Amino acid sequence: MQKTSNPMINRDFAFDEDMTSIEPMTKSGVVNKTSLLLLITVLSAYGVWDLLARGFSDKAYLLMIVGFVAGFILCIFTVINPKYSPITSPVYAICEGLAVGAISFSYGSMFDGIVQNAVGITFVTLFAMLFLYKTGLIVATEKFKRVVFTATLGIAVFYLISIVLSLFGHPLMIFNGGLMGIGISLFICVIAALNFITDFDSIDNFASYGAPKYFEWYFGFSLLVTLIWLYLEVLRLLAQLNSRK
Repeated sequence: MQKTSNPMINRDFAFDEDMTSIEPMTKSGVVNKTSLLLLITVLSAYGVWDLLARGFSDKAYLLMIVGFVAGFILCIFTVINPKYSPITSPVYAICEGLAVGAISFSYGSMFDGIVQNAVGITFVTLFAMLFLYKTGLIVATEKFKRVVFTATLGIAVFYLISIVLSLFGHPLMIFNGGLMGIGISLFICVIAALNFITDFDSIDNFASYGAPKYFEWYFGFSLLVTLIWLYLEVLRLLAQLNSRK
């Protein structure tokens, strides 16, 4: 049985398979699966972006809503049922691409270059976190993972409250370029980035344990969730900073 404090996989995993008779996951396999899921997400996002660019806004935003809802359902299902991740992860990537493409187009139409900057910052952050983890400058201790998990859970509750208030016509108006909104966005970006450390630690632990091959897809899915979260928050942060100019 393997235990992790990663917010995406904060549960015990008992492997029913005979570990001597199955092909184990590898870290290179996780990299390959993550790259494939990213490619699927980008292609899906480009499809919605192209629809919006050609003026089919109704269809594009309908796809965005479908992507958000289906993506959320698939996310929960995959966390509960990792064995199905080879199937659910690519579908999740398609759904999130639909949502990310529409959101990116909206921000890009308001601020030139913001999407490219957000993508650049997101991947620079990913590789910076990998460097900090590999060099031991940040160690994924149990205390560290508990703090990151608690902060992530708090942010999730904050998102939920924001959605509920918006449904009742009282959206939170804090992300308007004010110092408080910028500070909150920056804090969320930091917590999203620190989730990469727990991702890397979980991948190392499961690979050393000899977890089943399907966990390559599962951890690719986990990294994709963190990447998309960070990218969207960087977009919001940059939009607030640009609005102050």
